[in-house]
Amino acid sequence: MWQHEIIDTYTQELELFSIWMKNKGMTAATQRAYLSDTQHFLHMVHPKALDQVGKLDMVRFMSACREKGAGDEARNRKLSSLRSFYKALIELEALSVNPAALIAKSKQEKGRIPVYLEEDELEQLVSAIGGKYYERNLAIMLLMCYAGLRVGEVHRLDLQHFHSDGSLHILGKGRKWRVVPLPAPLQEVLRRAMETRKAPGQLKEQAMFVSQFGRRLSIRMIQTVADETIGLMKEKLPELVGKKISSHKLRHSFATLQIRSGTDIRTLQELMGHASIATTQIYTHIDNKQLQNAMNNIAGKMKVGSRKA
Repeated sequence: MWQHEIIDTYTQELELFSIWMKNKGMTAATQRAYLSDTQHFLHMVHPKALDQVGKLDMVRFMSACREKGAGDEARNRKLSSLRSFYKALIELEALSVNPAALIAKSKQEKGRIPVYLEEDELEQLVSAIGGKYYERNLAIMLLMCYAGLRVGEVHRLDLQHFHSDGSLHILGKGRKWRVVPLPAPLQEVLRRAMETRKAPGQLKEQAMFVSQFGRRLSIRMIQTVADETIGLMKEKLPELVGKKISSHKLRHSFATLQIRSGTDIRTLQELMGHASIATTQIYTHIDNKQLQNAMNNIAGKMKVGSRKA
């Protein structure tokens, strides 16, 4: 396969990139995606040396991605991958110029409404949880639905991250910590999950959620727990069959609940672990119920007389 040739040609550069991403605390999924994007780019410019690759090569690659059907979001991610690749090599003194930095990102449609579940749908989701590892899976699902945790954050949780005051210390994106004070019902669920936690295969294993083999529950397995529960919920609510719901959409649902409860945008930013408030602001636009209530508020003030015959 062409990947083997690319890895052979650019072995040192790809190894340096991998080391750099690990040191930055990027998730395994992000590392795989960035490496895949980078390898596709290197395949196009092969066998050029990287110090001979310039802006024109970048433009050609992005144009080729568009021709193959990649949308704005996908192309922007590929560009982010390449910017990071060159940034890594510059920081590690393997290159001196970043041609990807010269390319502007594609303008994306603004205000796109995220997919989320309504409150009654979340209740149906929780009621669909069952099986041998009920307490563990219930805690996992509630942390995503009602505490806004990402899958990777659930995966990284250790026992000591749950404190006696009921707060959860979460290691988020960019290796940044945040503290979320859990509501009492969620605290109780988490304590039960920890009490019924399977004995780990190794004494040093401190993961909060472990597999049937006593090892830290993988990101893929956490996604599987969510996907299977969502599937059971859809059996009860056939109107949701065509709705794309994933573990990350549960985080959107949490943000929606917070906005409806009157949480201010700055507080929500802290709870979500967003680096930029611009990322959080999209949730102020997704609640059609609030828009309807706002319009209903003036309905009684409208003086519209009927037409006289």
